[in-house]
Amino acid sequence: MLKATLLGAIVFGAGVGIPIMAAINAGLGARLTNPVFATVILMVVGLGVSAGYMFLTQGMPNLPSAMPPPISFTGGFLVVFYVLSVTAIAPKIGLGNAIFLVLLGQIVSTSIIDHFGLFGAMQSKITLQKSAGILFMAIGILLARKIV
Repeated sequence: MLKATLLGAIVFGAGVGIPIMAAINAGLGARLTNPVFATVILMVVGLGVSAGYMFLTQGMPNLPSAMPPPISFTGGFLVVFYVLSVTAIAPKIGLGNAIFLVLLGQIVSTSIIDHFGLFGAMQSKITLQKSAGILFMAIGILLARKIV
């Protein structure tokens, strides 16, 4: 139970950090008048932190003998797409609107991924109860923010 609570707290903290990161990076992009350069800075810092953490906690990993499938590398593209989109668009539509639209997109895509067990995810079928929950979450997001 404690382990699940701790893991839940960690991912909750990651969720808290997303809008903070978005606000900071959107401000950096506006200050630099270049959201792409702000995204590059964020990614370089992220690379340094990730590599430093890996070397301190695990050392240099053994590389696999076979190359992973190409889809394994799309996460890097998607994180850049997310950061660049929010960095460029949040100053135009508001941080809250940008993050709420991201959240709505996450709800929709997560439901589809879980329903079909895509990308190796644990399969969790969309039931009538889950559909109602997703609908209420989407309505809540729309009611909480005036989407432009």
